[in-house]
Amino acid sequence: MAVPDALLQSLQSVKGFDRKTFEAVHASDEKITSIRYNLQKPIPQADWEELPIPWCPQGRYLSSRPSFTLDPLFHAGAYYVQEPSSMFLWQVLKETIGTDTQRRVLDLCAAPGGKSGLLANYCKDGLVVANEVIKSRAAILVENMTKWGADQVVITNNDPSHFAQLPGFFDLMVVDAPCSGSGLFRKDPSAIEEWSEENVQLCSQRQQRILADILPALQEEGILVYATCSFSPEEDEAIADWLVTEMNMESVRISTVPEWGIIETESPRKQAFGYRFFPDKVKGEGFFIAVFQKKATPSLHRYREINLLALSGTESQMINDIISIPETHALFKQGESIRTFARQYWKELQVLAKSLYIKKAGIDLGTFKGKDLIPAHDLAMSVLPKENFPVISLSREEALSYLRRSELKVENTTKGWNLFSYQTLPLGWVKVLPNRINNYYPSEWRILKE
Repeated sequence: MAVPDALLQSLQSVKGFDRKTFEAVHASDEKITSIRYNLQKPIPQADWEELPIPWCPQGRYLSSRPSFTLDPLFHAGAYYVQEPSSMFLWQVLKETIGTDTQRRVLDLCAAPGGKSGLLANYCKDGLVVANEVIKSRAAILVENMTKWGADQVVITNNDPSHFAQLPGFFDLMVVDAPCSGSGLFRKDPSAIEEWSEENVQLCSQRQQRILADILPALQEEGILVYATCSFSPEEDEAIADWLVTEMNMESVRISTVPEWGIIETESPRKQAFGYRFFPDKVKGEGFFIAVFQKKATPSLHRYREINLLALSGTESQMINDIISIPETHALFKQGESIRTFARQYWKELQVLAKSLYIKKAGIDLGTFKGKDLIPAHDLAMSVLPKENFPVISLSREEALSYLRRSELKVENTTKGWNLFSYQTLPLGWVKVLPNRINNYYPSEWRILKE
């Protein structure tokens, strides 16, 4: 793979850049496979050889790449296939918010969902808003976060400018900004054809627009995590200088270990700290991340709310007769669907519903047909209790058959709704009838690969 000479020339003065080893690693056939386990869905010992990723406790390097599509645990949300460098976000959270995890967090450019899942695991008692501006990518985000099962996540489909209606709302923001993509050349060789010096400049301007739009929604003294998959200083250190100079932000330094191979940089004008991941220095793809704190005196903000549709007393009783809803959760209706959300963030949800287009909030429990509840796939994938439903443990072959929505022949089922599982983790619902089993796995998510 030939790296554009213009990129190589532009990196000559960048700290840590070694042209010879940089070109060599791009010319090699090395493929890195890594996953991050879901803290809320522990599994028995994995079937593959793995090594820890040092900056993320749940991250693992795999010695080879299995077929994730044909692993039921992947569809159950037990882990997420994520690039190692981007998992450095865990180290950033550890050093900036520590154990104070009851935060209101925004992942602005969230699809496909790797960082949102990490945020949901770290801020397990916080509120995570995962936003994606592109509609088709927002659908992928919904699928991945549904499988992840976290119940404190709101998924939105909004332009960054829409968040101006929420001044000072978020304690922490992650902006993994659209970029020229030079850090992804090994993973996606087609990115080489799209790269140009002109595109680098256009991306830098777009990154400034996005940050200018979104920063009013960060509370005073709040934390901004800015990241790109670009090596170019125009999209990295230059943006850091701009944030400090023009946007009233203060650089935050993050600890690293020399053995990790991460290069700590300082921006030329304001000496703002950044962290660059060169693929010839770390076992991962190209990445840049920098952390900032908003400087200002905290002020009081007022927000408009919308009253979400409450359940009737009869509906609430019917739900609680079927599902043991924790006292920490509130119930509401969205159309015909009955949903539950953390009571702690109920007011915040109503504020978000007033200002943003919400694709998914909390957990969809299902819909009533008469007095019968048709349980939602969302409920199956969630970590909410489901002890009132029979659980059928499947073999790997049976699980794959279910995930393909093939004809099912499973013994020891109970008439009515059954929850299929694999290695203790739920996969989804079936309804057992006298002469057949109806498969309720979402058809748009079914496995097509044989």
